[in-house]
Amino acid sequence: MQNTNILKVLFLSFCISTASLEAKEISNAVHNKDLSEISVSAIKKSSDNEDLAKSLTEISRLDTERLNISNAKSASLLSPNFFMPDYGSRITSTIYVRGIGARIDQPSVGMNVDNIPILNKDNYDFDMIDIAGMEFIKGPQSSLFGRNTMAGLINIQTLSPLTYEGSRFIVEYGKKNTMRAGASHYHMINDKFGIGGNVSYSHTDGFFKNGFTNEDCGQEDAVRASLKLSWKPNENLVIENAANYTWGEQNGYAYEFAKTGRIAYNDPCFYRRSSFIDGLTAKWNSSNVSITGIASYQFISDNMTLDNDFLPVSYFAITQKKDEHAVTGEIIAKNNKPSKVNWIAGVFGYYRNNNTTAPVTLKEYGIENLIEHSWNQFNPEYPLKWDTNSFLLGSEFKLPNYNISAYTELSKEIAGFTIIGGVRFDYEVAKLNYASDCSTSYTIYKDHVSPENVHKHDKVEIHSRGDLKRSFTELSPKLSIIYTLPSHKNINFYASVSRGFKAGGFNTQMFSDVLQQELMGYMGIGKKYEIDDVVGYKPEKSWNYEIGGKFKFFDGRLSTDFAAFYIDCRDQQLTIFPDGTTTGRIMANAGKTRSTGIEFSVTSSPVNRLLLRAGYGYTNAKFLEFNNGKKDYSGKFLPYAPQNTIFASASYSFKIGKEFLRYITVTGETNGAGKIYWNESNEDAQKFYALLNGSVKATGKNYNLTLWAKNITGTQYSTFYFVSIQHKFLQRGKPFQFGATLRINI
Repeated sequence: MQNTNILKVLFLSFCISTASLEAKEISNAVHNKDLSEISVSAIKKSSDNEDLAKSLTEISRLDTERLNISNAKSASLLSPNFFMPDYGSRITSTIYVRGIGARIDQPSVGMNVDNIPILNKDNYDFDMIDIAGMEFIKGPQSSLFGRNTMAGLINIQTLSPLTYEGSRFIVEYGKKNTMRAGASHYHMINDKFGIGGNVSYSHTDGFFKNGFTNEDCGQEDAVRASLKLSWKPNENLVIENAANYTWGEQNGYAYEFAKTGRIAYNDPCFYRRSSFIDGLTAKWNSSNVSITGIASYQFISDNMTLDNDFLPVSYFAITQKKDEHAVTGEIIAKNNKPSKVNWIAGVFGYYRNNNTTAPVTLKEYGIENLIEHSWNQFNPEYPLKWDTNSFLLGSEFKLPNYNISAYTELSKEIAGFTIIGGVRFDYEVAKLNYASDCSTSYTIYKDHVSPENVHKHDKVEIHSRGDLKRSFTELSPKLSIIYTLPSHKNINFYASVSRGFKAGGFNTQMFSDVLQQELMGYMGIGKKYEIDDVVGYKPEKSWNYEIGGKFKFFDGRLSTDFAAFYIDCRDQQLTIFPDGTTTGRIMANAGKTRSTGIEFSVTSSPVNRLLLRAGYGYTNAKFLEFNNGKKDYSGKFLPYAPQNTIFASASYSFKIGKEFLRYITVTGETNGAGKIYWNESNEDAQKFYALLNGSVKATGKNYNLTLWAKNITGTQYSTFYFVSIQHKFLQRGKPFQFGATLRINI
């Protein structure tokens, strides 16, 4: 199977033809203005050469339409060693880059949308219809972008009325009633003020069935609306405000029981989310200095309800609800006039307050197996029976959190070399106010369970309250050296060393297990946790060492880049299993890891209307030290991070030349990932897999119609694995899909 997948990749890399049209041929009323004047990716550069010292993948608007990309998840594999698996629901936005990643809590990769840093990774996954461009940057970006960018950064910019005018429409329909519809309009009211916005709706029935209820699994409805106001009162000042509202609801999780290969559970599973983000960017330019201010308000309200055992038995279920309000503010200053030393400096701060409730309902089967069985095994003469078929383990949390930081970066060019040095100081405070409650009762019998043999009736009242606080002080330096060949300005080499960190915090998911163990300890059959020990964890830190190069030949018709890296990660945040429980998991600083690898990408347009593109990444990430409390996994590969990622496409466009039909475009593309180890012991894994996709597009004056197919060969693969109560579960990858997309530009 693995050899077949590799042959697919090689065949597609050399044989498949598809088309790419130049922007000037299909763009509709695009202004000759530079979007970078209000793009954070351009604002935060001390040198024009800074991108040459990064492993960077840029995806244009035309690329997103050609490859039918609507979010970061669908674009991630275009960047070597960048992996954002599709599993669970929209709340699960796990990202792995070069072996670094995290399943829960703090992200390892940051995301900016229209200059706004999205603070909560639960809000990373959403669809957009007007993407102007995307950047996937690998390696620590902490010196300029701060916390939670230790593995990389995603920058997304949407269309602006300053750079685009016209109306756009999209209608899409595919397998399993998968549909999308959207409309947008951008208009300059006068030379100084523009307005634009869009609204979109999407739906799918889902691609799987819950075998127990026979209901669709993965059904989703989502709505997104955006409004952008742009004002350029004079040549020195640009102000833009972007507001976005997103609503979505999904039912079911396609988690199959590995033992049976079936998706079958009895309790409801769904995820609902509403979010609103408003961001303001103002940039002022003088002849020598530019000053940019960026501010935002962010709100997310969601509900994740799970059958936590994912089995057709009444074990336990959870309903987690949260409301989070956050504000951010940043001021950036940099020199505009080139000098011997170029510089950038800034200050950043945020405050957010998260209120969460996460009650766990322990049901009949769970009570019997987790509590009654443990008691009766050691007390057969005095059997125990719970008085009710279920009870609540209630948890409520308030998590205020704030950060203050300052940073600077200097760059200097010396005889073909560009030297860039930067440092950032972060101070962060995280607080947790918790309340855990349990009110229930049980009866102990003598000899056997019957009304006449009651020995003792006992009530359980557990009410825990407390406040915890963690503060972190971090210093994140970086140093990059770029060399440009004097005779070939398009041939560049670089070396860099940088430090990254991921914020610490509190693992609130542990509280139900803490309460469960306290209840069992109340009965003399469990071990009580010290909450402060098992809930708080420290920041994760890394040093990234990297060398690479970027080359362009034949007037830009061939461009390629490569990178090799070594990452030393300390205080690794990993999930461990503490003493006193068989189900509890905590986030702790338990490991040291190292990750090494290479990545390579190439883009070529040997003849007009022909585009070839390929990328490959290899990562070897292992534990140097990791003991989860039960076993030592030193020397094992890190779980969930793919060892190989690959992307390849070839494209050609047939020019028809008619008013109604200008081009016919045939498109083929493949992407793949693997081997992916699913656990620390490396006993379970997903082998390398590759998915074959293709499309045929007809392009006219104001429209294009695309017939597309994904996973054409019906490759079977898994995107996620986990263990719950000693049961293994897998998330299936999506099967063969097909559909049509119509885009109209007026």
